Amino acid sequence: MKVTQEKLPASQIGLEIEIPSEKSKQAYEQVIKQFAREVNIPGFRKGKVPRNILLQRLGQTRLKATALENLINDSLQKALEQEKIQAIGSFELRTEFEELLEKFDPEQPLTFSAKVDVQPEVKMNQYSGLQLQAEEVKYDEAQVDEVLAKYRSDKATLIPVEGRPAQLGDVALVDFAGRFAEAPEGETPAEIPGGDAEDFQVELSEDQFVPGFIQGMIGMNPGETREVSVQFPDEYSSEELAGKPAVFTITLKELKEKELPELDDDFAQEVSEFETLAELRASLETRFKADQENKLSANKEKAISAALVQLIEVEIPETMVDREIDYLLNQQALQLKNYGIDINQLFTEENMGPMRERSRPEAIEKLKQSLALAEVAKLESLSVEDSEVAAEVAKVRKQFPKGNFDPEKLREFVGEDLLKQKTLKWLEEKGTIELVPEGSLNPALDEESEAEDAEVSGEEAATSVVDVEVVGQE
Repeated sequence: MKVTQEKLPASQIGLEIEIPSEKSKQAYEQVIKQFAREVNIPGFRKGKVPRNILLQRLGQTRLKATALENLINDSLQKALEQEKIQAIGSFELRTEFEELLEKFDPEQPLTFSAKVDVQPEVKMNQYSGLQLQAEEVKYDEAQVDEVLAKYRSDKATLIPVEGRPAQLGDVALVDFAGRFAEAPEGETPAEIPGGDAEDFQVELSEDQFVPGFIQGMIGMNPGETREVSVQFPDEYSSEELAGKPAVFTITLKELKEKELPELDDDFAQEVSEFETLAELRASLETRFKADQENKLSANKEKAISAALVQLIEVEIPETMVDREIDYLLNQQALQLKNYGIDINQLFTEENMGPMRERSRPEAIEKLKQSLALAEVAKLESLSVEDSEVAAEVAKVRKQFPKGNFDPEKLREFVGEDLLKQKTLKWLEEKGTIELVPEGSLNPALDEESEAEDAEVSGEEAATSVVDVEVVGQE
């Protein structure tokens, strides 16, 4: 079998394969024998159908098509082995199958062309001595006090309020109903779908509900009914409500205030496994400092990875891109499923095309990062010892004792991750990373993140009573 290689764009190799006539004839005869053994034709026992009857009933085109398909698959596999080509994904014919079938003569040699994706060739520009910037993450002692304050609030005793109106920090029991503030001339303002509730308990905190709702309740007395004007944010999750003014009719039924427990050792024992408040504080401090270090490491990794993407020269084959898109979408589906979302409604046949296209830039970015790190590790002869992999595998198994892991895949994953971390550390040590104030590199993204956090807070406060689209923000 004669094989001619041709290097193609996008990390593909073209193959022209010439199959001798005896191989073509052999494949054709094998197909006839196979059908003769398996086909059922009235009047003949299975395996005893004469050749001319078989050709007449099945048609020579069907037999030739089967023989041709077998020849192509078999010869391509042998060509890859013969030429020592490490293909990824399946092959693609460069000549239409119908055209090959039309010309196929079992008595003559067969020549066809195909192409396969192969591992891409990577070229790295100067990667040592990188001058980068990464956002600094500082440990904030106030985080510990905020958590303890949250614990105290959760354990607070509710005491009925007497002789004063509602104020921030109180817990109110209310009935409410919302309607749009505006309506076409001559029509009554429509009610907001899902925007009503009875006997709803809410803490009077400024970050609850849509802007204006809680503020409008301040100063109310039990038994009082008040109309409160609110404004839904422009970037609201429901287009029907985004930017719209609304009015909520609120009746305050009961008012209570929180009596907070003492912040002492007894409190620490109630809310944690620690015996003393000092131990609880130390544990929280350790946790937040670890979070700070992890976030800083992630920011440095992000800076290095972004730089490597600019330094790599590579043509990524479509097979790798498709697989990475599959992985990203699978991860997204798992996350949504964990949130209780019916992914079957989102991952429909109609949506998959646009979703894959939206995921494509991220997939290519991640592949470039992985390929660049792997190439740096290869060029610098970086490696991971078996003992390091074994120790990390043991940690994983201890952390997830009930995990049903494939031993080989786990070792492979751990080894790849350790090598990645070692390569990132090498690049950091061989370069310079300037730490800049948090939010200074991407201020717009930072503001967007803060806004999303605020919206999520609003959603958590509201979902237990009213429709998420009405009160919560996603």
